[in-house]
Amino acid sequence: MTNEELLGMTALDSWKLVIGRFEKHLDMLADEELQKQVAPGKNRLFYLVGHLTAVHDRMFPMLGLGKRLYPGLDTPYITNPDRAVTDPFSASDLRKAWTEVNRKLTAAFERFTPEDWLQKHTAVTDEEFAEDPTRNRLAVVMSRTNHASYHFGQAMLAK
Repeated sequence: MTNEELLGMTALDSWKLVIGRFEKHLDMLADEELQKQVAPGKNRLFYLVGHLTAVHDRMFPMLGLGKRLYPGLDTPYITNPDRAVTDPFSASDLRKAWTEVNRKLTAAFERFTPEDWLQKHTAVTDEEFAEDPTRNRLAVVMSRTNHASYHFGQAMLAK
């Protein structure tokens, strides 16, 4: 295995670890438990799952992997704070969306070559990328993995 392959595999393994831990935690919770707040006056677990699903869904076009699956999640889970908008999905449907988005992303990442990981993402221009080649797909996946890990820590507070 080359060093370049090892870098991609490390990012993929980290992604799988964080998403897997979050999913395992969600699987242990009843739908009503998703209504718990991570702390008094803070976001519900339901909102965190919706938020992460929306953010991860945005990765499809950003990484050149195709169209979004759930663009309707932005308004309730990115644009607005928790409870400002009615939840568009039931807990069951939100869990399905979470699973679908993350499984499709993971499958795409598993097909990435070292060159694929280092391609620019669509939120950066060719000129910006030439100036800073670290603005690539690998950086996006690492950032989103850290973001999911942060919210997983919050989710653990709702126990």
